[in-house]
This record gives sequence, structure tokens and C-alpha cells, in this order.
Amino acid sequence: MDNVRARVRIITMGAAAVLICAGIAFQNYTTAQKYKTALEVSYLRAMEDLTSYTENIAVTLTKGIYTGTAAQLNALTTKLWKEAAAAKVALSQIPTSRFNLENTYKFLAQVGEYAVSLAKKAETGQELTDEERDNLQTLSDYADSLEQSLLAAQAQVRDGRMTIGAAEEMASDMGAGAAPDLAEDLAEFEEGFTAYPTLIYDGPFSDHLLQKEPERLKDAEEVSLAEARQKAARAFNVDSGMMRNESDEEGQMPSYTFSFDGRTAAVTKQGGFLSYLTDPRQPGEILLTDEEAVAKAENYLNWLEIPDMTMTYYEIAGNILTANFAHTQEGVVCYTDLIKISVAMDDGGILSFDARGYLTNNRTRELPSPALTEEEAMESVSPALTVQDSRLAVIPSDGEMERYCYEFQCQAEDGQQLLVYVNAETGAEEQILLLSVSENGTLTI
Repeated sequence: MDNVRARVRIITMGAAAVLICAGIAFQNYTTAQKYKTALEVSYLRAMEDLTSYTENIAVTLTKGIYTGTAAQLNALTTKLWKEAAAAKVALSQIPTSRFNLENTYKFLAQVGEYAVSLAKKAETGQELTDEERDNLQTLSDYADSLEQSLLAAQAQVRDGRMTIGAAEEMASDMGAGAAPDLAEDLAEFEEGFTAYPTLIYDGPFSDHLLQKEPERLKDAEEVSLAEARQKAARAFNVDSGMMRNESDEEGQMPSYTFSFDGRTAAVTKQGGFLSYLTDPRQPGEILLTDEEAVAKAENYLNWLEIPDMTMTYYEIAGNILTANFAHTQEGVVCYTDLIKISVAMDDGGILSFDARGYLTNNRTRELPSPALTEEEAMESVSPALTVQDSRLAVIPSDGEMERYCYEFQCQAEDGQQLLVYVNAETGAEEQILLLSVSENGTLTI
């Protein structure tokens, strides 16, 4: 009888344990599904925002073609600049790290700058040429194309035929069967840049600057495939035997590319510099503070032995902190020599690294003593602003030129924070940037 009771107790306890485990598993599954659904909703919202901004860009570009006055072109340019900046933020919140969207990012960067250059020209009394109006039309056509791609993808998501996250996970299978529609749409739009016009204008994203020979690669010795593999493995802190060689990249920065567990790294053939890396993992809940995530990025620069970098600002989107670092020479911040690092805010892992701006522009500069003192340069700052801090900086400017400036961090009476750049040689007010400071970091406008 005791044995029977013991068996009954064991069976009862076992059944209870199974039910408890099943309950916990169901609860975990439900929680995971809720999190996944919330993530998908946030992705869809970002896609809808990007679509709206892109539509506005297309319309504003079309208006620019027909504008007849400098004042109207300037007003349209201001709107276009804001829409392009907002579109880039929305695009950064969509999980597209597996896709090579270099042309798409370039398009959004150039749209605003090109319009600004035309507005400056109009202010001097010069009329837009037929070629410049044709360029505006072409840019508008590309914006239309991107909008249609996004609208098609949104329809797929709303109909339940695909999820944005699933497209990210399956993008590596593109071309090997039925690819997700989001991947197809983005890839088709990216490949459609064959007729994209060459835009030469005064600005850091002008094509002639993007095509110039990288300063850091000049006279650098060529590295072997094996040496580059070691560099890529070090970037991921894994054994080099785990790295798989992919197709090489050509262009102005020829590079070997490698992959590991869905992650990608490019190492320049000249000099063996890490050009960029990407990790498509989507972080979970935020466990790190902003300061801890920035420290992870700084530690990564030290790990790669890249000295004299200063964190300028950061922003947070999708539980990812992206920090911008500029090279510092003799205490002068060189904003053209830029490295961007994205950090997962759940475990501090490095999700992306982009040193192409740094490799293109970094060199030892001749930085003379400023012709103006800080006090003399400050006279060019509006009396409506209060200067809170200052330092010397090198900023991108017209053509291939750079400007050696005092950077004044200022605040207006309404609390708006700004950066004002005054030429350290002439006292000319070169540039004004608005700072948008929030819990998600700092954006410059």
C-alpha cells in the first residue's frame, strides 16, 4: 500500500511539475510574442515615417524645378533639408544592416546638400541651369521610386504576408529561392541607381569628394589576404579560421570582405585598415546606461589601436547607441575625420563600425596659431546667444576645402542649443547647427 501511495505521489508531483513548466513556457512564449509584435509595430511605424518623408522630398524637389525666386528656393531648401534628415533617422530605425544601402543613404545625404548649394547660388543672382533643373527632376524620380518600394513593402506587412524582422533574418538567402518582399524592394531600389546623376557642388557629400583618393591609404603597403583575415578576426575577437572570405570591394577604397556568423567586415587592401563591420543582431531590452554604452565604443577604438579620437555626440534608436568620434590633433577636433560605432544596449556588443570618413580624410594637418583670438572671433556670434563653451575645430566646407574655426557652443533665450562656427582666420561666420538634445542623444540640424 505504501508503495502504491508513493507512486501516486510521484506521479502527481511529476504531473504538477509538467504543468508548471508548461505554464512557464507558455508565459515566456506569450511574452516573447508580445515583444516581437511590439518590435514589428515600431519597425512599421518607422517605415511609414520614411515613406511620408520620402513623398515630401519628391514633392518639394518638383516644386524646386519650377521656382523662380531665390527666396522661394531658399524656403523649399529649408523644408527639404529637414525632410531628408528625418528620413535618415527613420531609415536607421529599420533593421536593414544585412542590406548594402550605401546608395540609398547617399541619396538622402545629397538631396538636402544639393538643394542648399543651389539656394546659395540663387542668392547671388545666378539662375538655375537646365542641367541643375534636370538633376532636381532625377532626384525627384528617385524619391518617387523609393516611396513606391516602401508602399509595396508596407502592404505586404499589413496583409500578414511578411514581417520586417523576418525579412532581416532571411536577407542572406536572397537569390536562393523566394526572397522576402522587403528585401526584394530595397535591393531593386538600390540597384536602380545606374542612372543617378553625378552631383558636383559645395558640400561634404559632393561626388568629387566621395571619389577622392583616401588620405590614409596613400603610399600604404598592400596587405595579403591572410593578413587581412587576421585583421577582420581581431575586429570580431574570434579565431581567423572562422572568417570566410567574400567577394572583394573595388572603387576608391579596395577592400577584402569577410563574414562570420552572419556578420561582415571589410579590410582595406592598402594598409590593412578595418573599413567597416556590421552585425545584424537586434538588441533586446536596454540594460546599459548611455555612459556605459559610450565607454564600450571607446574601448573598441582602444582595442583597434586607433588613437586621438573624441566622442562628439551620440543618438539612440532601436536599443542601439550610435556614437560619432572625430580625430583630434593638438587639441583641435577634425570633424571630417569621422568614425561611427553602434553599440547594442543590452550586452554592449559592437553592431557596426564605419571608418570610411576617417580613412578618406585623416592626415597630419598644418594647424597654425589662429589669426584671431577667441574673444575677437566671439564678436561674430549673435548677441541673442550666450556662449557656454568653445574650442578649435576643422569642419568640412566648399569643394575640397576645410575651414579652421572656433566652435562656440551657445544657448538662446528660449533654451535652444546651437553650435556656431567662426573662421579663426577671417572672423566669418561659417556655419550654424541647431542641437536637438533628448533622452535619445543629440542630433545636429
